[in-house]
Amino acid sequence: MTELESIFREVQQSSRRLNRVIEETVQAVLSDLAELAVEKVDFLLAANRQDLERMDPQNPMYDRLLLNESRIKSIANEMLQVKHLPTPLGILLEKRTLENGLELSKVTVPLGVIGIIYEARPNVTFDVFALALKSGNGLVLKGGSDADFSNRAILSLIHQILEKHGVPSGAFQLLPPDRAATKALLEAVGFVDVIIPRGSQGLINFVRQNAKVPVIETGAGIVHTYLDETADLEKAKAILHNAKTRRPSVCNTLDCLIIHQSRLDDLTELIQPMLKSGVEIFADEKAFAKLPSSHQIHVAQSEHFGTEFLSLKLSIKTVQNLDEALDHIVMYSSKHSEAILSENPEAIERFLNEVDAAAVYANASTGFTDGNQFGLGAEIGISTQKLHARGPMALRELTSYKWIVRGNGQVRN
Repeated sequence: MTELESIFREVQQSSRRLNRVIEETVQAVLSDLAELAVEKVDFLLAANRQDLERMDPQNPMYDRLLLNESRIKSIANEMLQVKHLPTPLGILLEKRTLENGLELSKVTVPLGVIGIIYEARPNVTFDVFALALKSGNGLVLKGGSDADFSNRAILSLIHQILEKHGVPSGAFQLLPPDRAATKALLEAVGFVDVIIPRGSQGLINFVRQNAKVPVIETGAGIVHTYLDETADLEKAKAILHNAKTRRPSVCNTLDCLIIHQSRLDDLTELIQPMLKSGVEIFADEKAFAKLPSSHQIHVAQSEHFGTEFLSLKLSIKTVQNLDEALDHIVMYSSKHSEAILSENPEAIERFLNEVDAAAVYANASTGFTDGNQFGLGAEIGISTQKLHARGPMALRELTSYKWIVRGNGQVRN
């Protein structure tokens, strides 16, 4: 047995003992870990600096990699929120008694062992651990080499607290940051029940194309907002600025503004707040003709549509009507988050009903697509597919169910 297979087996065997861990212990682990993370902030930031020193600050991933005291406090608060959420396990979904007297119960259970493949986002290590522990799942973590110092520091704190409370730390393991480990995880049939990639579209495509273990796709967001002829200008300015600039490197960030041609005269005013925040604009010819000369404004090329920028870049597409806007979204959307800005109830309802995405908004920023913002606690990712779970994957989405059948000697004819 290889070293990696030994890790998979340890996680699998240890995770079977998680169902013996009582809820009070789970809460104590999360509470103590949140406290320790804040207490050990200097330790965590020192490890994070080792990672940051190896990355160009201009890299869009730099912001995702960055930890600071404020972010660590926020992570700790999210773990405390997960602590206080009701357990997703053992929920009775259905109950019935058959004519032959068999008593059937359908109850929620853990998925089992979850493999997480993620890039330069050390906060994911904390987030997914909290959710996995609360939902009774084991974890095989495969972080990127860019965040390896950070991830190992975080996992050392996790193991310290687990061992303090007698919870099997072997159920939560971090693989080496090399490609061989990625390949082994993707092929860990019999050890890992599901793999969830968190990162770029390239990472997600690679996992989907190479995994032998079932995959739940999360993360990639090619996000559009359609501004129609009735949209309120002041609302739109605030929403667009927030959706683009709040945190440009995350997956719910606006990538493309679709604008009704009747509103092109408002376009310069619309984008002024974004320009002041350093956003670079790639506008189609109709929109470009209405915009002032600026080193931040360029004529869009084909590659600027259907791109998840993960930075302060925005494309603009001009359309004649809602049908064209919907067609553009169908062509380029990753089915993550899409929005309409409108004061027309019929247009709003049609957009909400017809757009195929995990989260669809009317007159609000797509920045709200987040498990914590949805009141679900932390999330393990935003699922953009339709099987098993869609949207923020929080506690309930990390469970399956089983049928429990109680009899008294029944046999089938």
